[in-house]
Formats: sequence, structure tokens, C-alpha cells
Amino acid sequence: MKSTRRAIRVTSMNALANEIILHRTCRHLLLAYTDTHWSSCMPQHQHGSTPPMKPFSRSLQRDLDAAAEYDDDGKQYSAVDGSGKQNPERGARRPSRLFYLALLYVVFWALVFYHHFSTSMQQSVSAAVAAPAVLQLKPSAFFSVPRIFRRDPCAGRYVYMYDLPPRFNADLVRECRRISGSTDVCKDVANDGFGPPIKGGGEAGSLPESGAYDTDQYMLGLIFHARMRRHECLTADPAAAAVVYVPFYAGLDSAMHLGSKDLAARDALSRDVVDWLAQRPEWRAMGGRDHLLVSGRGTWDFIVNPDAVGWGNALMTFPAILNATFLTTEASPWHGNDFAVPFPSHFHPSSDAEVTGWQDRVYEMDRPFLWGFAGGARDGSQRTVRAQIMEQCGRSSRCALLGVPAPGHYAPGRAMRLLESAEFCVQPRGDGYTRKSTFDTILAGCIPVFFHPVSAYLQYIWHLPRDHRSYSVFIPHGDVVERNASIEEVLSRIPPAKVAQMREQVIRLIPTVLYRHPAAKGVTFKDAFDVALERVIDRVAKRRRAAAEGREYVDSIDGKFSWKYDLAQDREKMLAPHEFDPYINT
Repeated sequence: MKSTRRAIRVTSMNALANEIILHRTCRHLLLAYTDTHWSSCMPQHQHGSTPPMKPFSRSLQRDLDAAAEYDDDGKQYSAVDGSGKQNPERGARRPSRLFYLALLYVVFWALVFYHHFSTSMQQSVSAAVAAPAVLQLKPSAFFSVPRIFRRDPCAGRYVYMYDLPPRFNADLVRECRRISGSTDVCKDVANDGFGPPIKGGGEAGSLPESGAYDTDQYMLGLIFHARMRRHECLTADPAAAAVVYVPFYAGLDSAMHLGSKDLAARDALSRDVVDWLAQRPEWRAMGGRDHLLVSGRGTWDFIVNPDAVGWGNALMTFPAILNATFLTTEASPWHGNDFAVPFPSHFHPSSDAEVTGWQDRVYEMDRPFLWGFAGGARDGSQRTVRAQIMEQCGRSSRCALLGVPAPGHYAPGRAMRLLESAEFCVQPRGDGYTRKSTFDTILAGCIPVFFHPVSAYLQYIWHLPRDHRSYSVFIPHGDVVERNASIEEVLSRIPPAKVAQMREQVIRLIPTVLYRHPAAKGVTFKDAFDVALERVIDRVAKRRRAAAEGREYVDSIDGKFSWKYDLAQDREKMLAPHEFDPYINT
């Protein structure tokens, strides 16, 4: 009973508070309307006694009567003429517009006060019946912004994703056994391209206990699609989209026809997807300038001459597709519409804690070797960087060598264990200029060593610092091939303090070069997908603004200076000398 009485008392007190606040609001706001209307909200009293509060409706009527006693020039008149009769013309005059504005203002805030305090009373009464409590008004609740006034977190970030016919994606996954005549790809496409999970941290516990997968380097198309399906800013309205995403598994299609002499079959699906896009109103709106495709392989696999036998297909050579933005694992320094994004590594976290925990772990690791190489020999000439690495590392006690001969395959845990044991990890050319091991190296907290600028510096300009000396070591490949430089001697001369700074930078890069799990929620870090999509959205926004002004926005070019334009983004600087000129333009 006491609880009930207290609840009723709280209700009565809040009802009185509502009336007092409403009355005071009326008084202050109508006083802003005119200094002559004090009596509208607070009537004059006599003999110094405290007057009772008048109903708001009576004050409003008095204000209407008072307003009718003045004409538009401010002169007072009476609704009754000199003969004592009602003057119909003057009696029909209406209050000024300012009065109605003040009235609307009062009504609006009265509703706000009423909603807030009535909600607070209901909550407090319920609490009082259950247990005696004191009514507390939370400022955060009182000043909360109505939903309709909140900023849309996806404004300018919406993505429209085509629902492509399954022959352009899902059917390619189901036909995985056609790729290279192997069943391994069917293993790789599992878990939306992450591959089989690695339990218990893999060999020697060298990988995270949670979120580790045996991920193949060519599965980026599937990984992007899985993330995009759960993207928080997907829209069904293409007109509202900042970017239009085309979920075509170009990498799987290309892999099915590598080296094929049947040119028509090789390029058939690529031609079909280009023709399909060209018929869409979404494509025609900007000629494809707002469209995004993710290839899953290097650019070289998509620029084969349509009339010649080659490794890959001709997708990126069709004129109709050139306006789109392509994301590849290795871009060409001489083409303008392709941008490199990191190879997928083996760690796909689901939370911030998993990422920070891994960063702390690799920071504290003991590294007994100065340098290491997670790779094997290749058949052919010994006048290559890889051959020199194998020779120099093989005769040094300060170098760790995995030594798996091509085309051998090693368990991810074994390679990661080696990378985690060295201060520096060398990165010679792989199948192309780049290597997936570069991002395994960063994940392991090992400082990468490059021998050609196209292996990283001219590739991942969205994900890696422009100052390549802050996180890596560059040794010209010519010096190594000609045996003019000892890799170990170069690395030994770097001061320990500099080594520590570089490793800290490498470890800071880990979140931006990995691909988190698509089902992860509540994460705050930006992964490789987030970074790439932000840059694509920014690129499309600039192209859209330029189109609205009747011009073409140029942020990339084809030709031998394409790589310079990507670095400087300034035509005037393209002809200026650059430290990488000897490696690109020769």
C-alpha cells in the first residue's frame, strides 16, 4: 500500500509539474511576442495577493481581444463605435502573423514537455509499484534527438548490388571442379571463400585460435561478395547509391580457361556480363563510371588480346567496360582503371578484441632470426632474386628458410611460424610482381623486404603508407642479382631503434590488410574491404560531381606514366624524375 500511495503521489507531483512548466513556457514565449501582453499569461492581481493560475485558454482569449484593439499601424481603436454600436469591420480584424508563430512555438514545446514527462511518470509509477523509488529525470532522455532529425549514417555511402543471373557467380562456384582439373578449388570456395577453418591455431599454434582459415589467394571475389551481402548500407534504390557493385566472379571464370586456345569459349562469359550490364539503366546513367567489379586475380589475367591466345581472358579490354573501377590483387602500373587491394591472408576476425589480442601477441614474440624466406626455389635461371635469396639464406645461420619446392604446398601454420621467428621477411616476385606472402608477413608482425617497387609500393596505395621506408626495406633487385649486395649485410646495418619503429608500424597496419568475418558485429576497426570501398566511393563521388559540371574527372590514365599519376595525382608532376624510374620505364 505504501508503494501504491507513493506512486500516486509521484503521479500527482508530476501532473502539477506539467502544469507549472506549461504555464511558465506560455509566459516567457508570449512575452517575446510583445511587451504589452503580460496579462495574456499572468493576469494583474490586486492588493499584493498571489493570484491563482488562470487556464491557458482564458489567457489566449484575452490576448486575442487585446490584439484586436490595434490596427496595422499600431494605433489603438475600439470594436465599438462612438454611438455605442458594434463596429463589424474592426471587430473582424485578426491577430498578427507573429502571434501565430509564437502560438505554434508554444504548442510544439508543450507537446514535447507533455510527451517527456508523461513517459517519465509512467516509468516511475511502474517502478514505484515494484519497489519504492525516487523519480529521476535523465538529461540524456530529455535532450535526445528525435529519429527524424538524426543524421543518416549511410548518407553518401549506399551501395546498390546487382542480383546477377547465377551463371555469373553461383554456377561458377558449383563448377569448381572444372578449375585446373583439381578438386582443391572446391575446398577453397567453402565458407564464402575463406576455405576450411584452422582449429587450435594451426601448426605450433602460429595462428589465432579463433578466426583462422586456410584461405586461397584467388578467392577475393567471393570474399567481397559475402561482405557486400551483409553490408550495413545496401540499398534497393540504385538512384540513392554511391556505388553500384557487380558481383561477377571474374577470377573463377578466368581460371577455367587459362591458356585455352578456344578464344570464343574463353571470352564468352565476359562478353555476356558486359552485354548484360550495357542494357541496364543503372549502367547507362553514368556509362558505368559508378560501377565496381572485383576480379579476384591480377590484372594480367584480364587484359589478353581478344584475338590471341594468352593466359586469362579479355574482360578488361572491352571498350564498354573501361569506365568501371576494377579491384585486383595485382594492378598494372600502365593501366588506369585497376586498383590493387591486399591478398586475403589466413586471419578473419569477428571482433576488435581478436585483432588487438593478435597485435599484442606478435609484438611480444621472440624473433631469433634476422631474416627469413617462406618460399622455395623455382626452375630456370639462377640470375634471379629468388635464386640469390635461396643461396644467401642457405649459407647463413641468421636466416630461416622454409624451402618448399614449387609447386609444393605447405600448411599455413608452418609458414606463419617461420614469419613470426624473423625480424625481416624477404618478398621476391611470385607468379607476378606481388605475393600473398607479403600480407602473411604483415600479419606475423615481420618487416617486409622488397626488391622491386611494383611488388608493393606502386600497388597498394590505398592500404599501405606512401612512405615505404616507414614499414619496409627496399633493396634494388639489380644489386642482388648482380651479387653486388648482401641481403644480410644491408639488414644488419639498420639500427635497432629503427627496427622497433618499423615493426610497430607494421603491426598497426594489420587491421587494414585483413578481411574480417562478414558476420562480425560491433567492430570498430576498418579492414581491407572498408578501406577499399571508401576509396571507391570517394572516386565515384568526384566523377559524379564532374559530370554534373559537364566535364570528365580524371584521376588515372593509361600509359607508361600511369603509376606516377597514381602516386602524385598531378599531371604536372608526371614528367618529374622519380626514384622508381629506373625500374619502370626501362
